[in-house]
Amino acid sequence: MTLSVNAKTYTGDSFQKDSVGYSGPNHTVTISDYMKLSRTQPKPTVTFSGVGRTNAKLTRTHILTGALTPTWAAIADFGVSIPVGMAGADVDTLLNDFGAFIASATFKTHVKSQLINF
Repeated sequence: MTLSVNAKTYTGDSFQKDSVGYSGPNHTVTISDYMKLSRTQPKPTVTFSGVGRTNAKLTRTHILTGALTPTWAAIADFGVSIPVGMAGADVDTLLNDFGAFIASATFKTHVKSQLINF
């Protein structure tokens, strides 16, 4: 079981109910290059069909410059909550819009500079 991200291949190595962990090409005992995909099934009530939740988390160790520690992990964590019954095209639009934002210069500035007011 593999997961391709850009030109990197992540290999499944941790399998649990509603969660799979994938080791990246640089993952070792001391260096983290790890992707985890998880889900939470909808929990309907008598008045609401519920929401399905998914999460993707990438953890990667980096060498630091000008910091008190030589290495540390960077984490990107993305969660999505979709109400049961939402049209597939609406899900695509939501993800396309957010994906474009994540790839934008604005989001990169937000992450690098922790700027929240544009």
